[in-house]
Amino acid sequence: DSTGRADAFGDRRWRTVLDLHDSLARQTVADNGGQLLRSTGDGILATFDGPGRAINAAEAFRDELGRADLQLRCGVHTGEVELRGEGIDGIAVHLAARIMAAADAGEILVSGTVKDLVIGSDITFADRGSHTLKGLDGPWRLYAVA
Repeated sequence: DSTGRADAFGDRRWRTVLDLHDSLARQTVADNGGQLLRSTGDGILATFDGPGRAINAAEAFRDELGRADLQLRCGVHTGEVELRGEGIDGIAVHLAARIMAAADAGEILVSGTVKDLVIGSDITFADRGSHTLKGLDGPWRLYAVA
């Protein structure tokens, strides 16, 4: 509910919140071996060399923001991407954004692809069922990081 929080806080205080968000995002992504590619105002797009590291970063980011009484919604997916300058694009990026949009506050949702790729790790999941993701064909089974 970033729009509601921004409205309640006012522009100056909201800018301070966003500065904290961005600082924690940069640090958490770097600490987990990722690359922060884009800030979306109140969100980020980052890549990692493995889905387990992405989940670990999401958990750490969620926990750090929680200490500041902020909640995130996170979507994690892995797939082929198109390189565009210093960034990435493609269906996998859109899919990650749609997964994030399906998450509740404080929740990290992942695709079945990610769940399957981290088998054997200590990461556990709760099945969140099938979802229709805007603009994408078919139902997508999503899992919450437990």
